[in-house]
Amino acid sequence: MMRNKRLFTAASWYAGMSILFFLFIFPFLLILLNSFKSRVEIIRNPLTLPKTFDFSNYTDAFTRMNFSYGLYNSAIITCVSVLAILVFSSMLAYYLVRWSNKMSSIILLMLVSSMIIPFQALMIPFVSLYGNLHMLNSKWALIFFYLGFGISLATFMYHGFIKTVPKDLEEAALMDGAGRIQVFYQIVLPILKPISTTIAIIDVLWIWNDFLLPSLVLLSKEQQTLPLSTYYFFGKYTSNYGVAMAALVMAIIPVIVFYLIMQKQVIKGVVEGAVK
Repeated sequence: MMRNKRLFTAASWYAGMSILFFLFIFPFLLILLNSFKSRVEIIRNPLTLPKTFDFSNYTDAFTRMNFSYGLYNSAIITCVSVLAILVFSSMLAYYLVRWSNKMSSIILLMLVSSMIIPFQALMIPFVSLYGNLHMLNSKWALIFFYLGFGISLATFMYHGFIKTVPKDLEEAALMDGAGRIQVFYQIVLPILKPISTTIAIIDVLWIWNDFLLPSLVLLSKEQQTLPLSTYYFFGKYTSNYGVAMAALVMAIIPVIVFYLIMQKQVIKGVVEGAVK
């Protein structure tokens, strides 16, 4: 009786996980299948397999969306933004933890409170203010904005992790003649690798796939990221669905590859964070 109950529980669990997996993977499979179809075939049979796997949509999308420029812009913006967020938020969190006082508590409270404000509430004053300062249409301005919007969550996550780091290691290094900067970069920062990896992947997924903020900042085609380039195929009166689907697949693949490479680090970071 107990064995049958266990088998039923295991079967129910696997069935439930299979259904959830299908629900999560279905949108991507739909995009992938339709990327090999013509526009007419997509409209007639969007849920069926393509009659012939035609790769012309990919070559057309690569040329028309200027894929190489979009990939370069997305890579530069994502890498520099994430690196800046990791460096500045880890240093800020370290300061707030090790020099704990009333002011540091107020700063942390302000950072946490800023996460409650939705970006949509800031869009109009954001564009108006920085437009008057001539800070739009620049990758470096966008990186600066990502640093401002991303540092709150990253600092909050680092803050909880750094509190678990023992002070004995730092005190021993200080007694050996190391400075505070050396202690942070050579002792504390390597210990923060699990949480740093988790924050990096969260921010890479956010920045790489972001459409709204780049659409407000990057005005010229030469500065556009991949999500902005894919919007080129959706016109006011018509949409080239097949080429658009191919462009979406090409824009998604780099971040999927990055996640597959880093997934072990994500699991390790979550587990170590839970243990701590």
